[in-house]
Amino acid sequence: MARRVPDESDFRARPGKRGSRPRTKQRPEHADAVTGFVTGVDRGRYTLLVDDGTGDERTVVAMKARELGRTRVVCGDRVDVVGDATGDAGTLGRIVRIQERSSVLRRTADDTDPYERVIVANADQLVVVTALAEPEPRTRMIDRCVVAAYDAGMDVLLCLTKADLADPAPLRALYEPLGVSVVVTRRAPDEHARGGWAIEPVDAVRDALADRTSVLVGHSGVGKSTLVNALVPDAGRATGVVNDVTGRGRHTSTSAVALRLPGGGWVIDTPGVRSFGLAHVEVGHLLHAFDDLDAVAADCPRGCTHLDDAPDCALDDWVAASSDETERAARAARVESFRRVLSSRTGAA
Repeated sequence: MARRVPDESDFRARPGKRGSRPRTKQRPEHADAVTGFVTGVDRGRYTLLVDDGTGDERTVVAMKARELGRTRVVCGDRVDVVGDATGDAGTLGRIVRIQERSSVLRRTADDTDPYERVIVANADQLVVVTALAEPEPRTRMIDRCVVAAYDAGMDVLLCLTKADLADPAPLRALYEPLGVSVVVTRRAPDEHARGGWAIEPVDAVRDALADRTSVLVGHSGVGKSTLVNALVPDAGRATGVVNDVTGRGRHTSTSAVALRLPGGGWVIDTPGVRSFGLAHVEVGHLLHAFDDLDAVAADCPRGCTHLDDAPDCALDDWVAASSDETERAARAARVESFRRVLSSRTGAA
């Protein structure tokens, strides 16, 4: 039998299962995209506020475009949306771009985990909600939140709850030298309030959050959701109780959500956390958050750790150089507080 001689047709490229159109790295411009503010994330669906602050403001549900890959979209993001952005029932837009972020609050599972978890974007204030009792305050956790906020370029507000159970003065003394603002609330029985408790004075907290984008972080059971319900009456955030055996609260918020504050501003409520890893924070970057100490530390010997046992640390000289007793005490308190949060990052005792 004669052997067939291959011809030109045998060497033509055959179309694959996905078609024969050549792939390109060029992405569409999406010039018709509209901007949305991410207010909620739930299992691959994103709740957006489009044209916020205008007469055409509307809520749009969207999904993330495939071209974004594994890039994470979080509460507080400003995104570009194409497709159906009318906000009509049953419609679904498509997020194609994430706009440049002004700040990013991150954490890791622990201090050795290389994977960063983005919590929120574009917030300018971190509110660390801490109960004075039931559960007991965990200063190491607060320290870590302060470090993460300063690393992100955010201000920090320490909100101490349940002052009806314990004195807030010791925690004030620990954190005010770091430049952390402090606001104190207490509970008052109220049968008409959600959960049976009213927060007093809620106006002091509302004033501290006015016209800002603030993210609330705290352990479960500290009263964070109760506080949010007091600040935003129609928020409807679930509240829980503290376990009498473990002293811990139960997670009641399962996802982050951005809520508009009456009178202006946004508050982003996050699920309760039990760890706040700082593997992503560089020690040198943390020092930059303290302008006065950063300038003093410029005179430290090379490789100085700035901790208590560091030889010839300029921070110690700065404290000793003050001839005024009151000023020297203030400097000492600030250096001690800085070294405490620095120890949180480095793992030092």
